[in-house]
Amino acid sequence: MIGRSRLGFSGLPRMVTGAAWMVLAGILIGTLSTLVRGIGSNLHPFEIAFFRNVVQIALLLPWVLTSGFAVLRTRRIWAHIRRSGFGILAMLTWFSALTMMPLAEATAISFSAPLFTTAGAHLFLGERVGARRWLATAIGLLGVMMIIRPGVKDVGAPELLALLAAVLIACAMLANKTLARSESPNAMAMWMGIFMTLFSLPPAVFVWSWPTGNIWWWLLALGTVATAAQLSINRAFACADVSFVVPFAFVQIPYVALVGYVVFAETPDAWTWAGAVVIFTSGLYTAHRETRLSRAKTPSSPSATVPSLSEATLVGSLDSAPAPEESSRDKAKSHSSC
Repeated sequence: MIGRSRLGFSGLPRMVTGAAWMVLAGILIGTLSTLVRGIGSNLHPFEIAFFRNVVQIALLLPWVLTSGFAVLRTRRIWAHIRRSGFGILAMLTWFSALTMMPLAEATAISFSAPLFTTAGAHLFLGERVGARRWLATAIGLLGVMMIIRPGVKDVGAPELLALLAAVLIACAMLANKTLARSESPNAMAMWMGIFMTLFSLPPAVFVWSWPTGNIWWWLLALGTVATAAQLSINRAFACADVSFVVPFAFVQIPYVALVGYVVFAETPDAWTWAGAVVIFTSGLYTAHRETRLSRAKTPSSPSATVPSLSEATLVGSLDSAPAPEESSRDKAKSHSSC
């Protein structure tokens, strides 16, 4: 008989529930990318990013009002500014890439962000990276080259923007690692929303045109979908081990490929699929190694260690709404939703 602690909602095993949450997250993230692409035919990507951040603040504001502004107290304001700077640069480049190239191709390249995080953690944070993780990183970058294929096909601004976005996402991940040691997740989310809104306004002003008609509703949907995706990932990691649920994030690529085919008449070629598999496999191995190493240092619950790959799948929202800081009551609610 399966114990209560191993069951999810409706009596399902927690691992099954965690996998279901991650599949839902992948679909929501793919939907986010599709919304950016669709809205991009009416609004500049810089404006879309601005309204995305405004919606984030609106969604987090009730938490601040009910908890009190003291929850935003911090001694590391410049660290928040640095993290938000990387975040908005990544968001601007990523949203721009989504409006200029096939969804599946852009999404596949985005999965390379954890590979750049590995290199950055070694160079800038002094983290030890073993030979196997370096090999996984090199193989993942080979997957990127399989998709871009320099010398075989023309490599233009879209491909370079997608790759630059992956690098900037990695920078945001590294900044997030240092902040997470001392700051509460909700405060990090709110500060990031505030600064990214401020940082995204000037570039948006230069290309400004007021949304009309149903575009307002689509922008609201975009921000809501991004938040729902983050919540789904949080639930996935609360229900099961990260090394188990992360592979289910790969559903995002076939999903966006299907949506791209139906909505935008895009058909990914064999090289895109092959490169996506190589990138994801190397990223999965990197996430698995990080999880094992973290546990070796500090034993934790399944939800305590979130690999970089999970943040890469949130490229559209750029980990802008981290998991809430959990009290005992919050944890009980989290587990009850598994």
